[in-house]
Amino acid sequence: MGFISPSPQPVPPAEFLTLPLRERIRILSTNWADDGFGTPKALSLVYVIKMLGLYFAVGLAITAWTTQYVHFTDPGSWFDNIVVYQKLAIWLMVLEVLGLAGAFGPLCGHFAPMLGNVRYWIRPGTIRMAPWGRHVPGTGGDTRTVFDVVLFLAVLASLVYPLVISAEPVQFLPAGTGPQELVPPTAFIPILITMPLMGLRDKVIFLAGRSEQYLPIMLFSAVFGGIVMSSGADAADFVNLVVVFKIIICVVWIGAGVSKFGEHFINVVPPMVSNSPGQFRAVKRLFYRNTPDDIRPGKVAWFMAHIAGTTVELAIPLILLLTTNNTIALLGAILILAFHIYITSTFPLAVPLEWNVYFGYIAIVLWVGFDTSVYNIWNFSQPWLLIPVFALLCFGPVLGNLRPDLVSFLPSMRQYAGNWASAVWAMKPGVEERLNELPLVENQIDQLQRMMLTPYERDDADMTLQKTLAWRSMHSQGRGLFSVLHEHLDDIESRTVREGEFVCNTILGWNFGDGHMHDERLIAAVQKRLGLAPGDLVVAYCESQATPWSNPPQQYRVIDAALGVVERGSWNVSDCVKEQPWLPNGPVPLAVSWTADGFRRRETLTGGRHHTGEGSMA
Repeated sequence: MGFISPSPQPVPPAEFLTLPLRERIRILSTNWADDGFGTPKALSLVYVIKMLGLYFAVGLAITAWTTQYVHFTDPGSWFDNIVVYQKLAIWLMVLEVLGLAGAFGPLCGHFAPMLGNVRYWIRPGTIRMAPWGRHVPGTGGDTRTVFDVVLFLAVLASLVYPLVISAEPVQFLPAGTGPQELVPPTAFIPILITMPLMGLRDKVIFLAGRSEQYLPIMLFSAVFGGIVMSSGADAADFVNLVVVFKIIICVVWIGAGVSKFGEHFINVVPPMVSNSPGQFRAVKRLFYRNTPDDIRPGKVAWFMAHIAGTTVELAIPLILLLTTNNTIALLGAILILAFHIYITSTFPLAVPLEWNVYFGYIAIVLWVGFDTSVYNIWNFSQPWLLIPVFALLCFGPVLGNLRPDLVSFLPSMRQYAGNWASAVWAMKPGVEERLNELPLVENQIDQLQRMMLTPYERDDADMTLQKTLAWRSMHSQGRGLFSVLHEHLDDIESRTVREGEFVCNTILGWNFGDGHMHDERLIAAVQKRLGLAPGDLVVAYCESQATPWSNPPQQYRVIDAALGVVERGSWNVSDCVKEQPWLPNGPVPLAVSWTADGFRRRETLTGGRHHTGEGSMA
């Protein structure tokens, strides 16, 4: 790849677009193994400046401005003051809500302009997604109103308030602890009210703020911080607060580690590493069995997934949570920091870079900046309070793994585990262009053609977007989704096929890999505005696999924009991961469990494998 220009395409775009879908997937998935998305290196520099400058440097500057003991020019003060834990969490949530942190820019489908989020959410008339609109009075509908805009602005104000308010000194501290400050506990009350209310009106904004990560910090800052700052406090109360802060991020790490059990995560690592702009091609190829003929994960990918990945995310946080030894705490925090640095270096799609900076940095603050022989879970003065703390923090991950249909993969702590609800859209000619009729939407083909510095030609833009299909096909659920489309659509070669997450970004302004945002509810909202005919837009959708360690069948459904859900069924994940991304042996076996009245799939024989069903959706 060049500095300001993307990598050259593996074949001429005009020639590429004439090829069958499976051949296009083969070309782009094998090219991804060597080159990733192929974005210009200058884009990586933009992300680095945003990550280390806008987030970390500006965040520390704000912290120094609003505190007495943190000094921007004294790095030593950055690591032994607990208030940085609070201030950097608030600042990151501000950036997430605005769209300047994760899910920013071309690696998330925002090409021109690179900012989504706030542009959509301050505009009445854009589409919103209420999670329980049928059950919670006053939240129904899918159109953003003036009230929603005002509520969103209230969310922003509620975040800015604790960010800019001056911290207050802590009176009672353990011996040996330097002077400490906290954000006034009552300053968190507004965001603890406005963000949940916003979530009832639009779950997209609630999730975009990474509320599952940062609202617990703010809730416990209000509750335990209130105890610390009360007149009857003692030094043990401050120890309790720091321990709770440790528990919060340990639950995130451990939840993420548990989510990587099963057959999905090993398929995440190779395409993620392949997108690293600083990685040599020879190193990238080590993660595959035999590039380009066999790009299933190899032994190096297995080691990085299950030893360097899952084991680290489970073992090290458990050790950090339980240890009372400062040397062990130091080594564990350094390992966690290295873990987050490595993830950041790959520039994964959805680019959760600031999140990785925060968690890596805070590990040093909590376990190196504070004496672990004092600040550990065994010194928690009121052990019974740990029951509601763990219950609250573990509720989302437990329910999300048992019933993934009820919980977003973010509160489920399945971030980058590969076990995602996902979708692929298949549109008849002209439908993609009609997406521009939706409020504030410009399809990504048009965006790429006017991208600053390096505008794309029409065919080149189409081929670039199809790289996201190849990326999806390299994951376990991708093989199943493409199998569904091949089984249902006789005219698949004439259709525009797009990755659902990227399309969702143009319609809602944000997506972070959560297929729940573009399931049949979003399709219905699109249909209400465009009035498509049956068969114009067909979506293959799959739910995250429940309890992936027990490996039950993964559920899918087929959504026709005009007809709704027309079929439900399942596939075996083990069948998906055995195949190449381009399905050279034909679709994986699908087990149909339900079809809508009047809908019939045809009976086909594809690639030597028998798939039952009736009818066609062409």
